[in-house]
Amino acid sequence: MSVILYSHDSAAAHATPEGHPEQVARHGAVMAGLEGLALDRRAAPVAEDAEVLRCHPAAYLEGLRAAVPSDGVRQIDADTYLSPGGLEPALRAVGGACAAVDAVLAGEAGAAFVAMRPPGHHAETATAMGFCLFGTVAIAAKRALDHHGLDRVAVLDFDVHHGNGTQDLLWDEGRALFVSSHQMPLYPGSGAASETGAQGQVLNLPLPPGSDGALAQAEWAGALRRMVAFAPQLVIVSAGFDAHRDDPLAQLDWEDADFAALTRAICRAAADCGAPVVSCLEGGYDLAALERSVRAHVTVLLEATE
Repeated sequence: MSVILYSHDSAAAHATPEGHPEQVARHGAVMAGLEGLALDRRAAPVAEDAEVLRCHPAAYLEGLRAAVPSDGVRQIDADTYLSPGGLEPALRAVGGACAAVDAVLAGEAGAAFVAMRPPGHHAETATAMGFCLFGTVAIAAKRALDHHGLDRVAVLDFDVHHGNGTQDLLWDEGRALFVSSHQMPLYPGSGAASETGAQGQVLNLPLPPGSDGALAQAEWAGALRRMVAFAPQLVIVSAGFDAHRDDPLAQLDWEDADFAALTRAICRAAADCGAPVVSCLEGGYDLAALERSVRAHVTVLLEATE
């Protein structure tokens, strides 16, 4: 089976202020990393409003539409911006994630990767933050549960920052297991091990600054055993690559090979459950490290679906 890549050129149209780490060049780095790989390449569609409304109120969506500037950039949050071309790629990130869920559940591929920006895992119910506008993976999980009728979905987040938005959006959702590894202390300040969800379905794995991929893999080994016991019918990944030792926004010490090893462990655990994998791009702000790490991640997805 193949791996489907969902992307769109609009990912390069979301401008941020000069010097902002979530920059247009990130999209070019990601696509360069995927060059030459045998992927089923598809355009990420614009999400219908009904998909966004699975997790966000209508007033929030309309407020973002009204905030799109005619030129320049508009600040939405301390570090989150909208540009004239900024809303379309965020909606295509959601649309791509939902299309990926549909495709893998239909048996069209064993895995999919959604290569869009801006990222999504910090956006809370009615709050844009941390570069993020919509809770992309949470929306995809809700589509799998409510549209496709799945009983159990696992959402796994290895971005270096805690997926506070995903946690907020899935806090009461007992059908979704959410696991997040992240540096602590670090933005946004959430993600303590004591945060376990309304139904005990949230598992946070805080990692100390300076820790390496070996420690993370040991923590994830236990988390993946719990995931297998949960027996998800679909695994959705928030794939952030900013735990890399070269990333400017954090202080973890992962290398390219650590992302490959963790991806391999996730794919093996998903296979044990008979669950396909949908992976969505989150962070990663050193361009060279991002390019290499994305390639390592998607190469393992390809190997796992052979």
